Amino acid sequence: MRNTPILHFLEALTQNNSKDWMDANRDWYLQVKERLLEDVAEILSALSERQPLFSELRPKDCIFRQNRDVRFSANKQPYKTNMAAYFAIGGKKSLGPGYYLHLQPGGSFVGGGIYMPAADTLKKIRQEIDYSGEELDNILHRPEFHSFFGDMEGEQLKSSPRDYDKDHPYLKYLKYKSFIVSRPVSDQEIQSGNYVKLSISAFEMMHPFYRFLERAIGTTEDEAFLL
Repeated sequence: MRNTPILHFLEALTQNNSKDWMDANRDWYLQVKERLLEDVAEILSALSERQPLFSELRPKDCIFRQNRDVRFSANKQPYKTNMAAYFAIGGKKSLGPGYYLHLQPGGSFVGGGIYMPAADTLKKIRQEIDYSGEELDNILHRPEFHSFFGDMEGEQLKSSPRDYDKDHPYLKYLKYKSFIVSRPVSDQEIQSGNYVKLSISAFEMMHPFYRFLERAIGTTEDEAFLL
């Protein structure tokens, strides 16, 4: 069986994004997918040591379909040119915070948090920032964390959100509409396989940030989000 690093397959798919090509290379795709599932299983095992509910997830609960939904898109290419996994209680369709791994030639990264939460969830996060903004600030500016991830990312309001004063000491966090941190991963780190250990280390470092968001929206060890 030929050697098929994940990025090599994605590079080929990017150049040949068609059903005919995928059908002709189905075995290659399945081999690469199996390798990803193995890597995701290793990451899940590490996460479950800190939070046992992760042990209830199967690797396939975390990875996304390769097929694109083209019904409402101007881009009619049938397949995604990346592979990704979302590690969250309840699986990839969870509404809660999670850890994210994105594999793409020249564009891989690890990260996590919560992306564009619904209005009621966003309100809860802002309330937690109002009550415990100093804690979040300390998490984000812990030297090891900030050196690795940099600043929090995500779309922001131009002014203070409703019900919060423009002089609020943590207004800069209250203005966020997503709460994300991330760090690029080089192609070399992916091809060498080191990205698995890197992801585990990143998610471990991210745990206090994850727990802050989890607490904010009311998820506990006994209360998982459902698929």
